[in-house]
Formats: sequence, C-alpha cells, structure tokens
Amino acid sequence: MGGAGHHAVHWKSSPRPTLGVEWEIALVDKRTRDLSNTAAAVFDEVGDLRAGDGRPQVTKELLRNTVEIVTGIHDTVAEVADDLSGTMDAVRRAADPLGVDLFCAGTHPFAQWSTQVLTRSPHYDELIERTQWWGRQMLIWGVHVHVGVSHPDKVFPILNHLLLSYPHLLALSASSPMWSGIDTGYASNRALMFQQLPTAGLPFQFENWPQFESYVRDQMKTGVFEQLGGMHWDIRPAPKWGTIEVRVCDGMPTRAELSALVALIHCLVVDIDARVTAGETLPTIPPWHVQENKWRAARYGLDAIIITDRDSNERLVTDDLTDLLNRLEPTAKLLGCERELASVAEIPQRGASYQRQRRVAAATQGDLVAVVDALVRELEA
Repeated sequence: MGGAGHHAVHWKSSPRPTLGVEWEIALVDKRTRDLSNTAAAVFDEVGDLRAGDGRPQVTKELLRNTVEIVTGIHDTVAEVADDLSGTMDAVRRAADPLGVDLFCAGTHPFAQWSTQVLTRSPHYDELIERTQWWGRQMLIWGVHVHVGVSHPDKVFPILNHLLLSYPHLLALSASSPMWSGIDTGYASNRALMFQQLPTAGLPFQFENWPQFESYVRDQMKTGVFEQLGGMHWDIRPAPKWGTIEVRVCDGMPTRAELSALVALIHCLVVDIDARVTAGETLPTIPPWHVQENKWRAARYGLDAIIITDRDSNERLVTDDLTDLLNRLEPTAKLLGCERELASVAEIPQRGASYQRQRRVAAATQGDLVAVVDALVRELEA
C-alpha cells in the first residue's frame, strides 16, 4: 500500500457487518428548560460504565451541556437499542437529582451559544483556538452509526453510492428547525452549521483506498488534522474500528426513530457491500448533485425534491424512500431488523421532528419552552 505520496492507513477489518452507535444527548434544566452545563456532575454520578469490549459507554463532548451515549459492538439493531436504553436509564438516574432532564434534537430551540461552557481538553482547546467563532457556535447534536466493513478496498465504492441516500437520512432525522429562539426556515439547521468547520461537511468521492491515503498524507503534512478523528465528514471511514461511520443524522428525539434510522443505515451499508462484493459497479452522482441534495434536505426536509441520478432526474424524497425501503426488505430480513426498517415509513406519516416541533410552537403561540417540554417527553416515552 505504501510508496510515494502515500500515508498508509491501516484498516482494522470487521469480519461481519457489526453495528455501533453514538447518541449525543443534551442536558436541560427541569425548570427553565434552558441547557444545563452539568455534564461533569452527571459523569461523577454515573461512574465508569463500560461495554463488553471495555469502551466507556458515557463520554464527554465539546460542550458541558452534553453527554454522549456509546454502545458496544453488536450484530443487530435490537441489541443496539437495548444497550442504548440501559445507558440512557443510568444517565437519567444521575441527572434527575441534579434537576436536569435529558433532551435530544439537532439544536435547542432557544439556548444561546455564548453562555455554554466548554469541556477542557487539549483536543477541544485546539479546536476552539483554530475555529474561533464558528467552533463556539457548535451547539448541535447528532447520531453517529458505525457499520463494519471487511476490507478497505470496499470503503469508497460503498461510501460513494451511499451518498445517493444522504438526503433521505437527513430529511427523516431533521430535528433542528430553530436556533437561538428563531425559526430558521430549515428542517435541519444543524447540517448547515456543522459544515462551517474546516474539516466537516460532505466527504470527497475517492475512487480507491490509495487515493484516500494520499489525501490523509496531504492533510497530516499541512497540519489540517493530526489524527483521522479530526476529519469530521458527514460519512467517513473509521479505520481504527474497521467501520463506515454515518454522521448525517440530526439528534433523534425518540428511541423508536433512532432504531428506525439505525436499521435503514445498517441495511443500506450491508446491501451496498453485497453488491460491491458481487462485482457490481454502482451508480454515483457528481459532487454538485450531492451538495444540492444535502441543501434541499436541510431546507425542505421530507418535502425535498431530490436529484436521483447522473442524468439529473428528480423525485420527491418520500416517493424515492418508499422504493428504497421495498428494495431493502430482503436485507432487513437477513439482519433481523424488518420491524425497525418498516417503522421508517411511519416517520413521514407522523411527521418528522422538525415538523412536530413547529406544530407545538404554532399551537402555543410560539412558546419554545413548550417545544422543549415536548422533546423531553418524547425521549422519556
């Protein structure tokens, strides 16, 4: 793999399409419903929770109003959901006596970024020193889904084709219509906020692994990032875990929606992987279409009309989703997540989180505390 212009990136092979999830959860004050910078106290209370492989299950994030719940390595969506529920219950027990509730959405409806307290660590200190105002603005929450892939040569064929489903994932999970007390007019304001960081946003579509290694060499040599974790792409290879990590989704306010989206991502990656293995050349779309689809999904959510192919054909995202879910049914059967995959179709029927938040705001004459109340209740349910 080495040679001129390369920085060999070792891929830790996953023999099976294992699954792991990171779920960012915000802490809100029970009384005011504003964000609560009490993560340190919550960590003290929770203690050292570890997965079977020894990894911590509750980890710090950039801001002290956030805890991240991390699963162990699993084979099924049901196992992931159980794992997350168990950890969530422990965090809730720790937060409750502190006067703190748990909340998840892509953004908080009215909290001000300027009053948030940062977690001190060399990595975060450097991030803020470098990114300044934009870094301080990152008052956002997401969900990261890892799916195991056996060989690095498969990574970019899978990732490049997966970008066709990017707008579906963003529209379904969009939960950040409000920012600093204002309705932004976007379904996912988070998606557009996050891409302001220098290493965040859409991935490059490399043709193969050596091209990616050359890119990593360039980035390391010029100090853009010092380790691969500093590359904050919306979908990225995670070589040390041997996974493709999908970071498209806004924070998800309910366990049911989280399971639905995890099932969709698991099925997508496994289905594409099987087709790559079978020697199929999968369709991709040019970066300018991918970029436009991201913007349309962020702006219009489930009403987005997306670009579906190289010939610039367009379709309503929910119509395309119906076909996608039908096509993935056999894969869901194989992975034991038929029920969770089927429940994806319920999200447009019930309304995605951005739509539900707006409904609450409309029904309460714009009371954003009521919006937070509704989100807290959804996560408890």
